[in-house]
Amino acid sequence: LQKELLKYKQEARNLQGIKDALQQRLIQQDASVLQLKQELLRANMDKEELHNQNVDLQRKVEERNRLLAEYKKELCQKDRHLQQHQTKLDEMLRQLSEASYQQVDLERELEHKEALLAHCMKREAEE
Repeated sequence: LQKELLKYKQEARNLQGIKDALQQRLIQQDASVLQLKQELLRANMDKEELHNQNVDLQRKVEERNRLLAEYKKELCQKDRHLQQHQTKLDEMLRQLSEASYQQVDLERELEHKEALLAHCMKREAEE
């Protein structure tokens, strides 16, 4: 019985050692699981923050695209006005050029008539 008791005590000590080792491993695994959960929580928070930043950036891009479209529309309108003004300016320059030619013609005609008048007055004075 004594030998059997010693054997069972030894077996109990061995089993207790195994139990202690398994409990230590379980504690380590629980710590690892807790650490992984914390990392997962941090990763999810980072993911959520990145998602929010992405949404914010997309909103800003859409706002800038809207402003760009408005600026393009205004630029097209200004281009049309500029083209209209350019057309009017070209027409006025053409009219001014025609008026200048007419003025030159009228000045020549006036000079010619003044010369005729002077000639007529000279003849009249001689008569």
